[in-house]
Amino acid sequence: MMRDRMALEILSYGFMQNAFMGGFGIAIMCALTGTFLVLRRLSLLSDGLGHVAFGGIALGLLLKIDPIISALALTTAASVWVKKIMESARIYGDAATALVLSFGVGLAVVIIGYVKGFNVDLFSYLFGSILAISESDLLVIAAITIATIAFIAIFYRRLVFMTFNEDLAKTSGVDTDFITTVFALLVGMTVVIAIKAVGILLISALLVIPVISALQVAGSFRSTMALSCAISIFAVMAGTLLSFYANLPAGGTIVMVLCAVFSASVLFGRHLRGAAIFASKTG
Repeated sequence: MMRDRMALEILSYGFMQNAFMGGFGIAIMCALTGTFLVLRRLSLLSDGLGHVAFGGIALGLLLKIDPIISALALTTAASVWVKKIMESARIYGDAATALVLSFGVGLAVVIIGYVKGFNVDLFSYLFGSILAISESDLLVIAAITIATIAFIAIFYRRLVFMTFNEDLAKTSGVDTDFITTVFALLVGMTVVIAIKAVGILLISALLVIPVISALQVAGSFRSTMALSCAISIFAVMAGTLLSFYANLPAGGTIVMVLCAVFSASVLFGRHLRGAAIFASKTG
């Protein structure tokens, strides 16, 4: 009875409804794109793009436009730029990530120095605030989530092929340039939207930890994606609830839940995976 009353109390607040709905979409898009990033060893790309978003947000505040719009524009451009410099300059993904990360931080520092101070609004984006998701944010989150799901559903086989052997996929006739470009754009948009939940400094956690947790248990690519989504959704929802009741920062709380799930997956993952294999053989 008490639990039902508490649940109804939480859902009676409009900002909590927005947080749960927005968090659900953010969790799904981060888990889906994060699976391919981790398996392609581009985990730090999310961190680099997050810092580019930092520069975009600073630019938006300077120009007095919506910071999310300026961050989206700059981050999506940077995500394509990373792809181009990896191909043309022949450098590895970690070096390309370091380049865009440096650009984003440098741009933000220059703008902060220009306005003679650290804007309070800019500071809030560093740590995120899922409880501040608005109805207009929900529309953007829904659109990007649907686009991500649709893209992965349509190009799933080719994406998996490219993940494990991009050169062979290219010689087999897969349009790797188009698929990689669209995927990079989706990653850039996902990073910017996820900033709402966990902030710039913690963005990589939401894209990476659910996937590496799922990899401790899952036995196939599809099960890894599904379990990553489940872990991500659980962490966002549980972290949001804990932050609400304990009056803690939501972004940090979500990441702490993710770390707890990862620790549990390492401790019990081998036993769970063995049980799943045994069940599949005897079933």
